[in-house]
Amino acid sequence: MNSKTLATLFAGILIASCNPTKRTSNDLATSLPIEASINLSQIQDDKAPVTINPGRFTQETVTYRIPRIIQGTYSVSNFGKYIEAFKAYDYEGNEIPVTKVDTNTWTIADAKKIDKITYLVNDTFDIEVVGGIGQEEPFSPGGTNIEPDNYVLNLHGFVGYFDSLKNNQYKLDVTASSNFVRTSALQSIGTKTSEDGKYTTSTYLATRYFDITDNPMFYGELDVEEFQVGDIKIVLSVYSPNKVHTAASIKPTIFKMMKAQKVFLGDINSTPRYDIFLYLSDGKEDSAKGFGALEHHKSTVVVLPEAMPAEALAKSMTDVVSHEFFHIVTPLSVHSEDVHYFDYNNPTFSKHLWMYEGVTEYFATLFQVNQDLVDKSDFYNKVMSKIQRSKQLNDAMSFTIMSENVLKAPYKDQYLNVYQKGALIGMCIDILMREESNGHRGILSLMKELSNKYGKNKPFEDDKLIDEITAMTYPSIGEFLTTHVVGDIPINYNEFFEKVGLEIGEGKVETNYILMGGVPIVSGDPQKGTIFFTDQVLENSFWAEQGAQPNDVIKSIGGTALTLQNANQVLQGVFMWKPGMDVEVKLDRAGEEIVIKTTTTQAYTTGEGLMAKADATDAQKALRDAWLKG
Repeated sequence: MNSKTLATLFAGILIASCNPTKRTSNDLATSLPIEASINLSQIQDDKAPVTINPGRFTQETVTYRIPRIIQGTYSVSNFGKYIEAFKAYDYEGNEIPVTKVDTNTWTIADAKKIDKITYLVNDTFDIEVVGGIGQEEPFSPGGTNIEPDNYVLNLHGFVGYFDSLKNNQYKLDVTASSNFVRTSALQSIGTKTSEDGKYTTSTYLATRYFDITDNPMFYGELDVEEFQVGDIKIVLSVYSPNKVHTAASIKPTIFKMMKAQKVFLGDINSTPRYDIFLYLSDGKEDSAKGFGALEHHKSTVVVLPEAMPAEALAKSMTDVVSHEFFHIVTPLSVHSEDVHYFDYNNPTFSKHLWMYEGVTEYFATLFQVNQDLVDKSDFYNKVMSKIQRSKQLNDAMSFTIMSENVLKAPYKDQYLNVYQKGALIGMCIDILMREESNGHRGILSLMKELSNKYGKNKPFEDDKLIDEITAMTYPSIGEFLTTHVVGDIPINYNEFFEKVGLEIGEGKVETNYILMGGVPIVSGDPQKGTIFFTDQVLENSFWAEQGAQPNDVIKSIGGTALTLQNANQVLQGVFMWKPGMDVEVKLDRAGEEIVIKTTTTQAYTTGEGLMAKADATDAQKALRDAWLKG
């Protein structure tokens, strides 16, 4: 009986009974799914009990692991740090000796005696520091939360794997209050409610361990909206602790965005269901502090500040969720062997982060102008911002070497450039392909061709990708990749803008209320615990018009006191300000309180900007239209 048939039959038994048959001591670990259970009804000091029943082992020693690194984060998470009271039991209920090999690994010598393994899982949000991608701790969207009204179940933080059984099926039971709303990208195949009606156990089936890590869950006091976008069912689950935002209020933004993405992607295959899990942090000590999102094949987990105004939240959701959804193209459909055969304990990394994250970020930027969600000037401003930010990082570093060594110094400190220069690499390839093909082909068509050639079940060979892309496109693409991606020669972006009748020039350019050229106009004083304006505030037209001065301490924004502890959240809200918003900011200027109460206007500064050339030729304009609207 092949594994597919076994999975089908086993799923049928579960659905029919909703109460899976009890294992016997004769069931071999290799013949049935690993049974895992998470009991949210028995939380102890914010720790969830987990039980793993693997069946009977035939070997003498087995190794159990909790992921050290998870896909899509490119940093060390060490989820084993959050595991306590790890124990193994035999069939008589007696403890079996366990050896902890390292932070994430346990071995059991008397494996033939194992009946089950139990342990407690502490959540990551409670002890998280302000940080995120690149920190040696779980990035919030990939982390876990255990609170009375909300459970963020990124399952790689709860359920591990045996080295010898990584490709086994898993049957997962999650028990929680019957009053909880529960949503999951891993669909339930049965439920059972306790006799007193207080608790409900949902049963899920995963075809292999990867599907455990690829399917997050939300449990608790959630607000959920389900709706169709073409042939995709969208499930939007929102946790807003103070009920500031609702799924209904966010739904129009997601609908408009994903409808535009579907049109932009065209015939690239997609999932029939896509889950969006939005956790809104209230900034308290035990809430998430790393803002962003993490992609999965059929879902994304998003973490943003609850204090964001509705308009700012809508803009951020468009930028963040669109990026994650475009990951269905790469690396979810087009990826290397490093991704396909990912080792959660000691992974190797692909050379092609320029494609996985860079091209994905480029699509998330391009589709908005392509589908008229933003105008051309907004698109140009974002491109210019990426150029400026990329130059603040190491612009003369091989992208392939950085990608392959992303966990090591000095490369790990350059990771954020995948969202800046990585996107610009995608832009340059797009313009080159449009030029070579008379406007008919671009990087989206290239990714479609790669997706058709490979797909989610067939990885490419990492070292051969650039040669393959060159053969599928034009010699100029291979030369560009060899020079600027494999090589360390900085890109002269004006060469590419010239092709489409654009230029980088000095003048009055739109800017942000908190960042200019990617650099904050505020700084912090660790001794005093305060945030203050730098000299750059005088170069920002909005703040200059309001009379703000260098060294003014920002006491509060919108009634919220600003401290070093909550600066990440509060200033994120300022970053999302738009013209026409009513704002109130209180400053301390050498002991004198200054109150700025006004309506925001567009902020400008003097600097480099991307703009259309006055003398652009018809051919340049036509190529520009093919690039932006083709």
